Amino acid sequence: MFSRRELIMGAGLAALLPYSVNAHPLPGSKPFELDPKFEPQTVEFSGYVRGMLVIIPRDHFLYLVESDRSALRYGVGVGKAGLAFRGEAVVGRKAKWPSWRPTDNMIRREPAKYARYANGVPGGPNNPLGARALYLYRDGRDTLYRIHGTNQPWSIGKSVSNGCIRMLNDHVIDLYERVPEGAKVIVIA
Repeated sequence: MFSRRELIMGAGLAALLPYSVNAHPLPGSKPFELDPKFEPQTVEFSGYVRGMLVIIPRDHFLYLVESDRSALRYGVGVGKAGLAFRGEAVVGRKAKWPSWRPTDNMIRREPAKYARYANGVPGGPNNPLGARALYLYRDGRDTLYRIHGTNQPWSIGKSVSNGCIRMLNDHVIDLYERVPEGAKVIVIA
C-alpha cells in the first residue's frame, strides 16, 4: 500500500511528465499514444438528461451529459463480445484506488489466468481497476460491472475487457470528480 506522502509526491511528479506516462501503464509495457479522438472533449449530444452517463460500446465512447445539446465525451475500452453489460444502472458507490477480485465467472472461464487472484488484489497502480472505480448497481444490487481506470492504456478504443468500461486513469479521475453517487447510467447496445 502507498503512504499518503508517496501518493502526493507521485501525483505531483506525474503532472510534470508526458501524458502517456500519466496513463499508469504496467512496467515493461509497450509505448502508448492515445488516438486524439479518445481524448476528453465536449461534443454535440442530445436526448438525455444532464448528469447522466451514456455509454455506446460499439463506438468506444462514454458521454457525461452536460446540457440538452452537449456532453463531455471520453474514449473507453469495453467488454469482449458476449461479456458486456447493457441497459440501465446507477452509480451505487465510488472508490479511489479500489481493490479488485475477479468474479467467480471470470475464474471459471479462465482459471489459469484468474484463480491466483481469488483472494483479491489491493488498490494501487498495478491493480486492474486503476485509480478510480464507479460501481454500477441495478435495483439496489451490485451488477459486478464497473467504470474504472486501467493499467492497460492501449485497450482504450478496443473490446477486450471482461465486460467493464475501462478508461485511462487520468480520465477516470476526472469523471470520478464530476459524477455523484446515484447518477444514472445507460449502456446502449
